[in-house]
Amino acid sequence: MAWRSCCFLFRLREGGRFVCYEVPLVSSRWPHSFHQRGFKKITRKPELKKTPEEISPTHTEPAIQSRQNPFPRLDLQAPPTSPRAFGRLVRPFLFTVGFTGSSFAAASIWQYETLQSRVRSFFDEAKADWMEKLRPQKRGDARKEVNQWWNSLSEGQKTVTGIVVINFLVFCCWRIPSLQRVMIRYFTANPASKVLCAPMILSTFSHFSFFHLATNMYVLWSFSSSAVSILGREQFMAVYLSAGVISSFFSYVCKTLTGRFGPSLGASGAIMTVLAAVCTKMPEAKLAIVFLPMFTFTATHALKAIVAIDTAGLVLGWKIFDHAAHLGGAAFGVWYMLTGHELIWRKRESLVKLWHELRTRGRGG
Repeated sequence: MAWRSCCFLFRLREGGRFVCYEVPLVSSRWPHSFHQRGFKKITRKPELKKTPEEISPTHTEPAIQSRQNPFPRLDLQAPPTSPRAFGRLVRPFLFTVGFTGSSFAAASIWQYETLQSRVRSFFDEAKADWMEKLRPQKRGDARKEVNQWWNSLSEGQKTVTGIVVINFLVFCCWRIPSLQRVMIRYFTANPASKVLCAPMILSTFSHFSFFHLATNMYVLWSFSSSAVSILGREQFMAVYLSAGVISSFFSYVCKTLTGRFGPSLGASGAIMTVLAAVCTKMPEAKLAIVFLPMFTFTATHALKAIVAIDTAGLVLGWKIFDHAAHLGGAAFGVWYMLTGHELIWRKRESLVKLWHELRTRGRGG
């Protein structure tokens, strides 16, 4: 009998090539017992090494290419370790502060321009409505039907329609194989990635699963009317975009503290801010589950239950959802309705006056 080694085939996670390793079939103490029973180990003949000239590249290169991993490799760094790990959070923190401030500043200017345009277009709209009545009505006009559907929507539903469309387009991009590397690098948030700041906002519009996309967009659509009626269109957009970045930063901090690194994506953190804001402003509002409409509960109880579930998931290490992002979004929504609105939005007059002066000077020049 011959005692030989057995060759197994393994696949490297990152290289994407097949490599053969020789693993002994028996343990290290077995050869000694073999010699006692009269068995001898057959010496392995040395193999002659072939020179590079003897190996034909035309036969090896196609074999290697055909075994490459068809899935894109995650462009990640090694998981950071303390104390340098927290140093990587400096740029995301500065990006969060800067992006949040820029969002509210842009929303203030947007609201100013909207009010100015409404005053200028008041008589133009009245004239357009009068001429529309004089025109003969066309039946079966697709554009007219679209306009009627659009006018039937509430202000909140009109506001989030653009968000829903962007999320759907990003979802379609995930289905294009040539874009996989770009999507993983820029549309998933991970503190161990080389790109830290841009994914904090881009991942808010990213969904890989259709069920995940449909669920988030349905919840956003359901609470959009109440949220926009409370905050207004411009302030709502500033809160929503800021919530996406803030929830991503909470996720970064939690992953760095626990060492559980991994990519995250989805609008759940920003939607949790919208949900928490509505529940804080309207605590006695009645809510119900989609599939169980017969059971109703108050908004306060719903928010407490969601926060309790996410807290348990964060403590117990559940990996189905990014519970830290959910809790960060909920905390931002509650804080903004209790304190942030007075602290940020009510003190925008100085910025609006500055913009008005710059705008007036530009017209005068």
